[in-house]
Amino acid sequence: MVSAADLQTLPGKEVTGYRLVNSKFPPIGLFDDVASEEEFAALHALQALTNPRLLNELGNLALLPREHIPFGIRGCSYAAAPFTHINPQGSRFSDGSFGVLYFADTLETAIAEVKYHQQAYWQNVPGLHYERFVFRGLRGVFDEGDFAEASALPVTHAIYNPEDYSVSQPFGADVRRHQEGLRYHSVRYQGALCWALMTPRSVAEIVQTTHLEMIWNGAITQVNHLRSYRR
Repeated sequence: MVSAADLQTLPGKEVTGYRLVNSKFPPIGLFDDVASEEEFAALHALQALTNPRLLNELGNLALLPREHIPFGIRGCSYAAAPFTHINPQGSRFSDGSFGVLYFADTLETAIAEVKYHQQAYWQNVPGLHYERFVFRGLRGVFDEGDFAEASALPVTHAIYNPEDYSVSQPFGADVRRHQEGLRYHSVRYQGALCWALMTPRSVAEIVQTTHLEMIWNGAITQVNHLRSYRR
């Protein structure tokens, strides 16, 4: 089985990536309200006494070391959220016990990745004939230094199996123990690249760029950009 030690480590380089998040999950303001770990600790303690609802929105802070949170950047909440609100079902490079921040090389790649997983989920919901799902399009800037270069592996490698994550998840856990993340081939958009960040500390900013909607009509039949109306 492939391990992180088998792969080249990428040199430091600032790159731009794209991701989609469901608009039903609002940004968590507390991460963006402070500029340092010390300010966060003080504000968090105050919120613990006065705003238990906000503490629930922050998720499980024990899963993310405070020194890994990039306080003071734009979009800090977007960077931290995947690590404090983990998907217990897991993902390609996580077994559900830890979070991963995924980025794609273009918005089109991000749409293809999310569209696939949304369709796989909603087609198993009984009686769902029509629905509309709204997503925020995000653009992030981060440093890929100390990432494993998994795109050196062919797309036929087992970590890229479209359905079976039994090889990719242990590989992701190994990367997490030794490196900051990995760069890899997109499985849902041929010829594209994605990144899996095992910590948010290399993120320089994440900003919202657009809203999109996916239309479910027995399948996802449309993906639309939403724009504000100007008179």
